[in-house]
Amino acid sequence: MNAAAAELEAYLHEHIPLSRAMQVSVVEAGVDGVLLRAPLAPNINHRETVFGGSASAVAILAAWSLLHLRLRAEGLASRLVIQRNSMEYLHAITSDFSARASSATGSEWQRFVEALRRKGRARTCASARLFVDDDVAARLSGEFVAIDVDKR
Repeated sequence: MNAAAAELEAYLHEHIPLSRAMQVSVVEAGVDGVLLRAPLAPNINHRETVFGGSASAVAILAAWSLLHLRLRAEGLASRLVIQRNSMEYLHAITSDFSARASSATGSEWQRFVEALRRKGRARTCASARLFVDDDVAARLSGEFVAIDVDKR
């Protein structure tokens, strides 16, 4: 685990206690992508598969984490919250799993950053895919809102 991944994991476990209870670990962390991993045992349901709420929570954490890192790299202190999301479950998750996040890039990201700087509030989309080994097991699409803490 590199320093950025360790720092993000510590932040998540301290500020989002559910991430610690779910034993979420940060494998990769950077402005180009975030990869989280979670074991089956603390996220299991009565069917011995990953509980849907756990799967959704890990996907949201991955997307939120990527946006958090990107905002911090832009020098923007903001409150970042999810506004809405949809989750598509492709098949049951029967073992440890991972979540890889992606978000807007290029001009779309720049419009988001400019709106946040100008208005103190902006919306953007981010997505995450859940994997078991190399197979996609679920997909999250989320809309997040950032509020500039200095303009509140």
